[in-house]
Amino acid sequence: MLLLRARPRKRSRAALIAEAARKRAAQLRRLGAKRMRHAASGAASRSEAILDQLPVEEVRDTIGEYVDTARRAIDEAVTEEMRALRKAIRRQRKRLGV
Repeated sequence: MLLLRARPRKRSRAALIAEAARKRAAQLRRLGAKRMRHAASGAASRSEAILDQLPVEEVRDTIGEYVDTARRAIDEAVTEEMRALRKAIRRQRKRLGV
């Protein structure tokens, strides 16, 4: 019995589809990278104008106030905790008779 077959493929259809998908993904990556570079350069050129509009002194003063307030709150909390620990140590010593 003689069977005639087409020449066997070197790669399967799934392999061909996967290769086409990889090539398209690479094209899209290159296009995306080009667009990102363009967007970044545009943002860099606009950033100087935006920075000039920012109220730098006001932001500096506000952040300085927040930092000072936080520092005072931390100092108070540490002081209160130290006071409580000293009292606890005194109570333990008294209980132990030291």
